[in-house]
Amino acid sequence: MHNEQLTPSLRQPADSIQLARMSESFQHLARACDEIAATTKKLQKTAIVSELLKSLPLEQARAAALFLSGRPFPVWEETTLQVGGRALWQMVAELSGKDEGAMSAAYRKYGDLGSVAECVLLGPKSGDLDVLDVQRAFHQIATARGAAAKGAVLRDLLSRTTPVEAKYIIKIITGDLRIGLKESLVEEAIAKAYGSPAADVQRVNMLMGDIGETVKLAAEGQLGEARMRLFHPLGFMLASPIESAEEGLSYFAEAAVEDKYDGIRAQAHVSGDQVRIFSRTRDDITESFPELIPALAGLPQEVILDGEIVAWEFPERPEAAKAIVDQTGSDQANLEAGETKATEMGHARPFTVLQQRLGRKKVSETMLRDAPVAYLVFDVLYARGELLIDRTLRERALILDQLLQAPRKAGIANVAGKNAVQHAFTFDEGKLDPHVQARIMRAPVFRASAADHLEQLFTASQARGNEGLMIKHLASTYNPGKRGKSWLKMKRELATLDVVVTAVEYGHGKRIGVLSDYTFAVWHGDKLVNIGKAYSGLTDVEIAEMTKWFLEHTVEDQGMRLVVEPKVVLEVAFNNMMESERHESGYALRFPRILRLRPDKSAEEANTIETVRKIYSGQAPKSPSFQKPHPTKTT
Repeated sequence: MHNEQLTPSLRQPADSIQLARMSESFQHLARACDEIAATTKKLQKTAIVSELLKSLPLEQARAAALFLSGRPFPVWEETTLQVGGRALWQMVAELSGKDEGAMSAAYRKYGDLGSVAECVLLGPKSGDLDVLDVQRAFHQIATARGAAAKGAVLRDLLSRTTPVEAKYIIKIITGDLRIGLKESLVEEAIAKAYGSPAADVQRVNMLMGDIGETVKLAAEGQLGEARMRLFHPLGFMLASPIESAEEGLSYFAEAAVEDKYDGIRAQAHVSGDQVRIFSRTRDDITESFPELIPALAGLPQEVILDGEIVAWEFPERPEAAKAIVDQTGSDQANLEAGETKATEMGHARPFTVLQQRLGRKKVSETMLRDAPVAYLVFDVLYARGELLIDRTLRERALILDQLLQAPRKAGIANVAGKNAVQHAFTFDEGKLDPHVQARIMRAPVFRASAADHLEQLFTASQARGNEGLMIKHLASTYNPGKRGKSWLKMKRELATLDVVVTAVEYGHGKRIGVLSDYTFAVWHGDKLVNIGKAYSGLTDVEIAEMTKWFLEHTVEDQGMRLVVEPKVVLEVAFNNMMESERHESGYALRFPRILRLRPDKSAEEANTIETVRKIYSGQAPKSPSFQKPHPTKTT
């Protein structure tokens, strides 16, 4: 009798241990991802993530939140896996024993390599990996030296996984989770799981750049202990397009007006002699602009600045640029004074001049001299030990003016991070080395309260070689990653689209041997749909560089045509648009041409089918050239 009573009590802990192991397994996380992907309801997605986090021990929950954000490592870390799409493709083919034809057929069916892996791999029915095992493997891959060493760790990891686990491991590696789960929903789930205000969770994740650490603080009730961690990029506030000067003043009466520069958006983090510069895609671009480092390191306090890096034509005797928003004078007086200041500063050069600097880890002295840049600062997000995003633009502008007018230090600066490099440039109160000019300048700010003044400013901006105007509400706070009506952008140009390259083809004639014909797509929901193909607009050097990239990121080799990882963004122009059955989007562009590569934009920022439809419907009354082509004709 005694033994009969003891047996259940002995068996119960074993069952509990087994359940705990199941909940901590990576397969449990993968199944949750499948559930998240299967629903379109945000509340349901949030509930699934919340329940998953609550079911896990804290360290497991930290890693799970990170993976559900689509990343192998926190934003603030410099760690990268450096595993290319082609290497992953070959690894899956090797482990599955499938030939190229079978792999290509699976890719055509599923559209991403993670789902292909689930289809073709024959792993165990139940895996023995937990979430921390996968995290440790990612760190081993990141620290392994050389493709062979990385491949060995990856092979061992994938050989131990179930097919569904392999799917999500590959999706995390490629940064393409694609389950309809934005990081903001993960933040909401953390708040729900641990009973914290969602706004507090979001703010802490922004401060620290580490959603796993945010989980820890939320679980321990210590969100209020979080402090700003520099050297990880915050989200950039974005602007909404407007069609006219009248519309530009319809949302708010008080407007600060700046030129819209044709450069790259850049966020600079400065702490003493430590400097890092990030692009809008959150890539570290410090090494591409070494001459900016000592100028930024001369700032008297820790700061995070927002601005635009522009190829710049300096005047013979550059003067210090300061542009405080005038609150007293008339619009016309403010405009005239601003015009004088803008002229003294010099002017922007075409984007193509700047483009040769992008993506380079080593910049030659010749390039520094021939393609000098300026960093035109228009906002400050952190200074005086305070995150300033909740302050109004008017307040931030005054802080920024004071900051840039303060005496600066001269000397040697360091690039912050694991690849720290010293750069020595002369920077002493406006005296620049004659061979390397670099300026940190306050972007000139105008004031306008009438449409005719905006028109004058717009004309003057374009005369200076800029794209148009930025119109900002002086009472607005800074909303990272958000696009609203507090910041507006006014441009007038032929219709253009930001598109993602999905396939490339080898050229003909002088372009034999290089990939010069690009098929591109726009977003339709979470799917890319092709809308056109272009082969003109890039230089031979750009085509050669992109050929190398595309060969390294091919996911399907069709002979003369390669399907590539959808990561390269182009800006394309075209004469008009027509309905067409030729492309999956249902539209075709007439005479498309590549205006430029957009390395400053991620694939997720490309245009959508809604934008395409709006452009199409906004065309002039349809002539025969706009009509849907006759099925017996070719175009």
